[in-house]
Amino acid sequence: MNSPAPLPAKPTAAFIGASWAALLLGVVSFLVGLWNAEMAPSEKGFYAAVLVLGLFAAISLQKSVRDRAEGIPVTSLYLGLSWAVVGISIVMLVVGLVNSTLVLSEKGFYGLAFAMTLFAAVAVQKNVRDMLQHQAPPPPPGGFQ
Repeated sequence: MNSPAPLPAKPTAAFIGASWAALLLGVVSFLVGLWNAEMAPSEKGFYAAVLVLGLFAAISLQKSVRDRAEGIPVTSLYLGLSWAVVGISIVMLVVGLVNSTLVLSEKGFYGLAFAMTLFAAVAVQKNVRDMLQHQAPPPPPGGFQ
């Protein structure tokens, strides 16, 4: 007889706060940098779209990986697409920065803000999922509701 998987540890308030702070700091920093940048509006739009794409893909990937780990069905196609879109967003940012006229320190700023934001989005999604599991009533024996 299969026993249910143990619940992940409930995230601490400090970890939840740090995750949200990192996410907000990364997004705000990236967007303030774009607002103040001396580049064409279309280039600013490109970087903003890459940020949104990367955030959505990172959250989707985290959810897919977690679902699979918990035995919730996830198609290989969706999991593969999630990985691919995370990679595509990173490649798009790198190619955009390599070909931009920004100074090296500005390129580094955008790269670090982007990486921090993606990581923080994954941490926030994990915390939300863990908190929901601790708030939900336990499933009845046998796994049916």
